[in-house]
Amino acid sequence: MQIIMKLLRASLAAFSAISWLFFCFSTSVVMMPGSASARVYLDITQAQIQKLPFAIPPFLNSKSPGQLQQIGQDMSDYLGKALELHGFIALIPQAAKINKHEYDWHSLGAAYTVLGTYEIVQNSIVVEFRLLDAYKNFLEFSRRYQGQSANYHPVLQKFCDEVILHLSGEAGISSSKIAFVSTQTGVKEIYLANVIGDEIRQVTKNNYLALSPRFSPDATQLAYTSYHSGNPNLYITDLAQDKSTVLFSRRKGLNMTPAWAPDGKTMVLTLSKDGNPDLYLVDNTSKILKRLTNGVGINVSPSFAPDGNRIAFVSDRSGSPQIYVLDLTTNTTRRITFTGVYNTTPDWSPKGDLIAYSGKEGAYFQIFTVNADGNNVKRVTDNQSDHESPSWSPDGRQIVFSEKTAISQKIVTILLNGSKRHILFDHLKGEQSMPQWSNRTPL
Repeated sequence: MQIIMKLLRASLAAFSAISWLFFCFSTSVVMMPGSASARVYLDITQAQIQKLPFAIPPFLNSKSPGQLQQIGQDMSDYLGKALELHGFIALIPQAAKINKHEYDWHSLGAAYTVLGTYEIVQNSIVVEFRLLDAYKNFLEFSRRYQGQSANYHPVLQKFCDEVILHLSGEAGISSSKIAFVSTQTGVKEIYLANVIGDEIRQVTKNNYLALSPRFSPDATQLAYTSYHSGNPNLYITDLAQDKSTVLFSRRKGLNMTPAWAPDGKTMVLTLSKDGNPDLYLVDNTSKILKRLTNGVGINVSPSFAPDGNRIAFVSDRSGSPQIYVLDLTTNTTRRITFTGVYNTTPDWSPKGDLIAYSGKEGAYFQIFTVNADGNNVKRVTDNQSDHESPSWSPDGRQIVFSEKTAISQKIVTILLNGSKRHILFDHLKGEQSMPQWSNRTPL
């Protein structure tokens, strides 16, 4: 946010002058649709989480189950990574060395076991999965999926997210993506990656400054600001077609920090066409429908509530950047952060109850959450580095942000309770910043 505020002011000058019992503390009971019995889901939102141990041996070729092939090991490894990223599952390493499915998995300490077999037919792969309760030696459920043999990851993601749904009552997030800014080429450009971090591609290739990527609600489009034409214009790229990019807004001055409404029909932008950076509601053709703020301080970084009726944003109208909430139905605005003198980059949780933001505490910026009404401020991060640009995972259980130290700037995820800090894209050169987490993508 500091970068954005500096760019805003600079541009204004230019243009205007867990073991099997590990969840004993709390569970929720939810009736399964179409079932006469209730299912007890594990509550993974508690402050103290012991991880659930999983055994995932190599997948076996159904035509030659006695011969371990590299693809079977790769599938096991990928599924393990996908499950682990949810924060409450831990893999048992010994299971990866056991080249058979008939085994006493509970003797390894496993609560659950995933057994997979596959068959490759021409360009297709058919994978069969079984989720077993290792303690009871009971089949929880099984699935059979078909995909492309050249890219079987979506098949594994689909099963992973069903396992998470089975355990927690909410689908997993392994199909989601993260957009971010990277200086890997020496210039800040937009990149896109799957949440596991092993499939990364460069979206912008203009060799010019690009900032603030934002996903459409269905995660099929990505909006961002690029300076390559000389003006900070807003572009939208169709992620299914690498070269399908449109110039969405090229008004004089700033065109940046877009936020799509949940229905995907409108967007809120920061524009400075009249001198001051203000928020405007526009339709899908970029036609201005309404000016939302009017010349009182710098107004940036909008984020829609899931109900589509409110936006959180940053304004320095009080003398320093703070978080405000604008009710679009009543056109009333109220400030919700009063602790700290520099609070920025709000992001509304997908559940609608919390807003994450970056706030300066002492010498460093930390990630905080606050209730939508401004109450109950909680700090999520606590190490001595700057934490900026928080964005929620689609299940509302994790936050991604950029962490800047004296020697590097990386993209990091963390559970809402402050545990399981995990660095993404650590192998990339340069600095990474401004992450944005997508909704789940169709598989």
